[in-house]
Amino acid sequence: MTGGYLILERPNPGLVLSTNARFYAIIKPIHHEIKPDSWAWAWTDIRLTSPQLCRQALYKLALKNLAIQTVSPSDTRNPFVEYAIQYSVAAAYATFDQNKKELLHKLLLHGLDITILGGNDFYSYRNEIERRGLPLTPESLATLLPFSSITFNTDDADGGSCKPEVAKTGLGSSAAMTTAVVAALLHYLDVVKLSSSKDHWERKDVADLDMVHKIAQTAHCIAQGKVGSGFDVSSAVYGSQRYVRFSPEVISSTKVGDIAVPLPDSITEIIKGNWDHDTAEFSLPPLMTLLLGEPGTGGSSTPSMVGAVKKWQKSDPQKSLDTWRRLSEANSALEMQLNLLSKLAKEQWNAYKSVIDSCSMLRSDKWIEQASEPNKEAIIKALLGAKEAMLGIRYRMSQMGEAAGVPIEPESQTQLLDATVNLEGVLLAGVPGAGGFDAVFAVTLGDSSSNVTKIWSSLNVLALLVKEDPCGVCLEKADPRTNEITSAVSSIHIQ
Repeated sequence: MTGGYLILERPNPGLVLSTNARFYAIIKPIHHEIKPDSWAWAWTDIRLTSPQLCRQALYKLALKNLAIQTVSPSDTRNPFVEYAIQYSVAAAYATFDQNKKELLHKLLLHGLDITILGGNDFYSYRNEIERRGLPLTPESLATLLPFSSITFNTDDADGGSCKPEVAKTGLGSSAAMTTAVVAALLHYLDVVKLSSSKDHWERKDVADLDMVHKIAQTAHCIAQGKVGSGFDVSSAVYGSQRYVRFSPEVISSTKVGDIAVPLPDSITEIIKGNWDHDTAEFSLPPLMTLLLGEPGTGGSSTPSMVGAVKKWQKSDPQKSLDTWRRLSEANSALEMQLNLLSKLAKEQWNAYKSVIDSCSMLRSDKWIEQASEPNKEAIIKALLGAKEAMLGIRYRMSQMGEAAGVPIEPESQTQLLDATVNLEGVLLAGVPGAGGFDAVFAVTLGDSSSNVTKIWSSLNVLALLVKEDPCGVCLEKADPRTNEITSAVSSIHIQ
């Protein structure tokens, strides 16, 4: 929500809201029995299935050096999952004593059957909704079957090749998928014991979450070929938060890329490294709703936009430093006002609820008229302070985009956001993350969100079904496709 670009550099914080869009990883053995002579086998089988992509990949994992080889065609490969498998198994070997290593070896000889499922919210179904002649509304999205095939996004929607070009909604699918696989494997291999609790800040498995975080961050960074800020993996593990990135040096490609060093030893170094990231509790104040919209105006390449901004920083250090300082101040102001609103809600619930209910039916220029009492005035001033801070963030982000020659807040998005923020009950509106054409978000008061989704639909913007969900990685008790409880299965879901 805040921290775009700044979050790449310590100690700049970012406010990250996780959603109820979920990735699932389900793990079970391939072979239910192993032959008596198989103990000395040097390889084990891995089967990776992505039902929504109509894809299955087969691998062999060397149990001596944990090298992974593909048995299936190269176009079915998934580097995020491959590194997740290697590093999770390496973490098990790195942390177990000899007895547990023998049990681990035996378990691995049964093979790993991994199924990955992504909630519909990660993928764009605009084309499918338009093909069906349905309106661009969340209700239309709700008519799709869970875990729908994502072949809908090809031009040949009525059949043909089952090899889609995947259109996404920008919810960090690669980070969520990587984290789901790592968490499921570490739990299945008995490295961690994850909780099934959905209570975000009452989790008792913090040390286990930290282990998942380290392995998932490493796998994700190596798979994408660079050490990013890591906020997407952190939110997948821990949920909504105020995030300050880790020092990039803790993950070095030389640590895991040196073939002379056994992978478990490299992973030991990473596990014991100085992970100096900072996460703190954060979520929206009560009676506020997060809305995400898909404008359908094409996607943006985050890496190329980040590259352009970095180039501008080098070419005009004085101006860029000043812009970043002012943007940082606006980010801090928004965080302060939202935290104040959460505090006021806790201390003066009746006044808070009354203000939110009345302001939800009014445009923001009429809110101050509701300040009939001092305690209500404090709440309204905090609402208006948050709104003002968000406008400042948008202005500085836009300024940065113009200077760097990239569309951080393109004109089409500006018009949409200005129209949105002037609607009744809308507190905030902006472009998330690095900006561009991918998505817009709004934060609404009370019951005003339904009006916003209607207006968005009339402006050709599809409001997604996602809501804020502060919970991170979680153990499921059943297969999400059937809700049937299955044995010997590690089913993990991640936002």
